[in-house]
Order: sequence, then structure tokens, then C-alpha cells
Amino acid sequence: MSENREVILADFQACTGVDDVAEAIYHLEETNWDLLRAVSRVMPPATQAFHPNNDPDVMIVENDDSDVAAPGPFKPPVLDDSDVEVMEVGNSLGQSPAKRRDVSSNSSQMENNFAVASTSSGSPGASTGPKILNFNIKYCDKVVKIRLPDTANLKDLKQRIQNELNVPPCKQNLSNWARMTTYDSTTFAVLQLPPENDLVLTVKSLNDGVTAENDLACRSEVTKKLSGTYTLHIKYENKTYDLKYLGIKAILQVKTDLYTLTNIPVRHQIWSGWPPNIDDNTMLALSGISFPEHEFTIRKNLQTKEKEKRSMPQIVQLDSDEDEFEDASETFNVEDDYFVDNVNTARKREPLIPDNVEDELIGTVTFNERFTARYGSVHPLFFQGTLEQALKEACIRPAKDRKILAVYLHHDASVLTNVFCTQLLGCESVMQVIEKDFVIWGWDFTFESNKHKFCASIANYLGPHTVTNLKDIPVDRLPALVLLAKMRSSIEVFNVIKGNVGVNEVLGTLMECVQLIYESYAVEAKEETERAERELVKWEQDEAYRASLEADRKKEETRQKQEKEEMETKKRIENEIAETAARKEAQRQEVECRLPQEPVAGQGEQTKIRFRLPKGENVERRFTADTPLRVLLDFLIVQGYPSEEYKVISSWPRRDLTALDERQTLKELKLCPQETVILEER
Repeated sequence: MSENREVILADFQACTGVDDVAEAIYHLEETNWDLLRAVSRVMPPATQAFHPNNDPDVMIVENDDSDVAAPGPFKPPVLDDSDVEVMEVGNSLGQSPAKRRDVSSNSSQMENNFAVASTSSGSPGASTGPKILNFNIKYCDKVVKIRLPDTANLKDLKQRIQNELNVPPCKQNLSNWARMTTYDSTTFAVLQLPPENDLVLTVKSLNDGVTAENDLACRSEVTKKLSGTYTLHIKYENKTYDLKYLGIKAILQVKTDLYTLTNIPVRHQIWSGWPPNIDDNTMLALSGISFPEHEFTIRKNLQTKEKEKRSMPQIVQLDSDEDEFEDASETFNVEDDYFVDNVNTARKREPLIPDNVEDELIGTVTFNERFTARYGSVHPLFFQGTLEQALKEACIRPAKDRKILAVYLHHDASVLTNVFCTQLLGCESVMQVIEKDFVIWGWDFTFESNKHKFCASIANYLGPHTVTNLKDIPVDRLPALVLLAKMRSSIEVFNVIKGNVGVNEVLGTLMECVQLIYESYAVEAKEETERAERELVKWEQDEAYRASLEADRKKEETRQKQEKEEMETKKRIENEIAETAARKEAQRQEVECRLPQEPVAGQGEQTKIRFRLPKGENVERRFTADTPLRVLLDFLIVQGYPSEEYKVISSWPRRDLTALDERQTLKELKLCPQETVILEER
């Protein structure tokens, strides 16, 4: 029973977006754990609207009436190179995602979804073989096509993504996919995915679940990149800049340096090569770009004007003198106040954005120019740029610098348009609040083509349920101000101000929004500051540790070099000593060979010479009186005392015999009949 309740709780949270477990259990307990009743209690069909906890990453797939095969252990198929295709798509990532169905469409369809979501992997079912599913993974400027059988699961998909893009599974964040980890091991057959699936891959930061507990290898890789050096090859016109940055440098620093080189302000720079939805204050090591080299392309954002005239629908404008509302602060009722008496007298006006505009930038520039021409210059300054650039300017920034994005949705067919634009947006108090705390971006819903383009652009940041609600705002409730704010890691719709309101209600809603959102921003700013301080301390510690290792390495190299030199010197000295000893020994043997034998006592005239050695020892030998001094010195050489190293001193008169003529005889030197000589070291 407990396992069944865990499945019901997981399905309830996936369908309603209620992240608080206690709140979810409360609703389930109130309905006796009846899943359908609990969901209807939280999300009644009549009141389904923008939910502040709406999860933009939850994907609800279409039910398939065909039987679901019982999945077995996944064996990756052998795929050739044609199974994975990488296509360059430039800077555009706006492709329509796979079909999704709203969980609140009707109770019977929702019940089928719950049945599929809670089916275990071992459920029986007939199958003729696994079906091949196609996944289009959008990342940076690439679309990677991956084919997998329906017996695979999310873990297998992430492993294939790692093989193709070198992004570890722990850092992969797939939009349009359920966040709950309980579905990571669920096969695609059980989830009943369609044959074609479009997913957007972003890279998680250190705060999005990459911890030492769940992925030490990923943490080690991030640490390596933080301490490493990136080489960025940036192409601008006909030049290529090769810039080197440490991994701890922020993206904004790179863009600021390019402003110095190219004279293109940061707000006018259009880049190709950065991952999508990246914050300019993200460090290079955490941005997901290739390490240690990466290539970019930069160009200037040229705000050209499109002057081509297209066929326009006829928009009926009532005479302002007869149909002007008297009080803008009252609630307007379209059915009571909107009457067209004479179409022939109505004036045709140019729409704010031409039909089927291809470039968002051109559309916003045209919108601002025509809005000012039609309603005057007293209105908030609209942001001129794409929706993505407006989101980056307002939301995708550090918490201390964030603002709120107000998306103004216009429609010329609404009777509320004229009053809303002139009296509400033109109110001084409303303008002051918007200019101080908001970035306002305008778009025209008059043509269906432009409405679809807006929904496709904003679908990259909001969930499909929210996009559907924005698309389905009735024309008689337009214009509308959609207030978007980044809460933690996701962008959410905080409120929608529709056209049938007064000045006081608009002003009160804006001020309440500012108060609540900026309180959340303050908390996030404090956390970001603390996080930055921790990262700085860690970086400083890593730098100190690296410097210590470098110093130890140099010391070790110096020590080894000294030891090597000492060994070489010692060896050289030993060789020299050995050579000297060998030379002396050879000389001694040569002298010993020519040294005459000691004469026999009593034969002829002889002399006895006593040699007092340096160590105090005495040696005696007999020589004939006519023996040359050379023979005496040769005897000392044989004894190991060469005349080059020792002096031979006679006792009286004191003289050095080695300095005399070696041809003189001992008798001539008066060393007969006996004499004592002393050996002294030179």
C-alpha cells in the first residue's frame, strides 16, 4: 500500500506542479487518495489559469491506444553513423516542440495519462518488437539527432548525449521533460513518447544538483575547468581574435573586452556559440562551452527598418468623439459598449506589426515607431530587441540587477485598446513604476502569424500550459500586460493584467508585484553573494595550493640537480684519483724494474742510508759509494715517496737532495759511510 501511495503522490505532483510534499499529501488525504478527485480539487477546469508553481519542464505525452510492450533490460542497439546527425542551425533555436496535451483537457484523458504514468515496467503487453524513437537535441548552435528504441530510458538518452556533446549526465538539463527522478529509469514505451521528440539541452551550474555526493567525476572536471585557461577564437568580420581567459572569468567580462576591440556595446552584440539561456555573469568553466578552446562569431545588431508594405486586414476604428470611454478607472464591458453603426465611416489603420513578420527585431522596432505615431510619445519606452534579449535584459541576470519583464500584448480588434494605450500606459504614475522596476516589451496579436511566432519564442522559457493560456486570451480582454520574473532557476508568469481594468487596479497590481518579487530577489542576491564569496575563497585556496605545489616542485628539481652535480663531481674526482694512482703505480713498477739490487754487506765500499719517513717509521738500505743520487731517489719512489711530492733532507749539512744533480754519487755528496735523511711532504 505504501508503494502504491508513493506512485500516486508522484503522479499528483507531476500533474499539478505542487512541489510541497506536505501540501500534496494534504490534498490526497482529503480525497481518500483518489488521484482524479485530488487533481480536480487543486486544478478545477473552470479556474485553471496561470499557476505560480507551474513547472516549465514537465512534459505530458499523448496516450497511445496501442498495447504497451513489457520492457526488458535495455540493450543499446548497434547504430551506424547515420543514426546521429549534427546540423548547424545558427543562432535560431526556435523550433516548435513535440505535441503536448494539457493535463486538464478532460477527466477521461487525464485518467488514461495517470494509468500510463503509474504502470510498472513489468506490465504484460503484446509487442512485435521495439519501436525506434527520434530525439532532436538542441544545444548551442547545433541540433543532434539521436535514435533509440522505446525499450531505452532517460539514463540511456543522457549517456548518448554525453557521447555526442561531451556534457556529463549530471550537468544535463533537458527542457520539455519531467523533472521527477522517478521517471529516469522508466522506459519510453511506458511513457508512450511520440516518434519525434524535440528537447532543448542546457548546462546546469554547480548549484543545480552537481554535488560531490552524486557525481565526484563531474565535480573534478568542473574544478579542472575553473583552474584552467580557455582559449576563445572570436570571429568578427574578417578578423579573428584569440583571447585567453581563466575559467573563473565571467561571460560579461569577455563581452566587455570585445567592446574594447570591436567598439560594439554589449547590448548590441549578437553572439553565436554560447549555450542557450546562459547568464552573462556565469563563469566560463560553468557555461558549458568546450574546454580548452571554443569558437564564437560576433556581429553588430543592426536595427534596420522594414518598409515593405504587405496586404493588411481592415481594422475598424470607431470615431473617438462618439465612442470614447468616460472613465478609464471603471471596468469595461465589451458586450455593452462596443457597437459599430457605420462601417463606411470607420478609418483603416496600419497595424503595429506587419503580417507574418520574419525578424523579431524588425517587428519590435516597427511596433515602437507605429505605437508612438498612433498614440503619441507619452508611454513607457518599449525595449527594442527580440524577446530573448528582453528576457536577458530583465531576468537572466544576477539577482541584485534583475528587473521584471512586462510583455505588452496588443490587438487592434479590441475596443479596449485605445483607452488602455492612452490612459493606462500614458498615466504618469504607471510610467514611473514601469520605467523604474520593469523592462517592457511589446508585441501585436492582430495577425495570427505574429501570435504563433510569439508563442513559439516564449515556449523556450515557459511551460506549454502557460503558453496555451497566453495564446487563448480572448480578444475582448486584450490588451494585456504579462508580468514575467525569474524565481530561482526558472522564469514564471507572476500575473496577467488584462485590458478591462482601471488605472488604480493596474497601479496596485504593479506595485504589489514589485514588492513581492523584489523581496525574493533580495534573498537570491544574498545567496549569490555568499556563493560568490565561497567560490572566491575556494579559488584562492586552489591558487595557494597550486603555488605551493609549484614551489615544492622547484625545490625538488633544485635538490635533484645539486645531487646530480655532486655525484658527477665525486665521480670525476674518484676517476682522477684512480688515474693518478694508476699512473704512480705504473711509474713505480717501471722504476722498480731498473732499480739495482741491494749490495751484499762487506763487498766493496758501501754506505748505509737510514730514511726517516713522514709517519715516524725508519727504513734502511745499503748502497755502494759510487751509486748515483738517482738510484736513491728511485728507491724512495718504489717505497711510495716520489720526489714530486716529498723532499729528501740530509741531516748535516741540511740540504734538499732532490734539488741536487742526480748524477752525483753518494760519496761525492758525502753520504758515506752512513747517513740519515728525512722525508718531508712538499
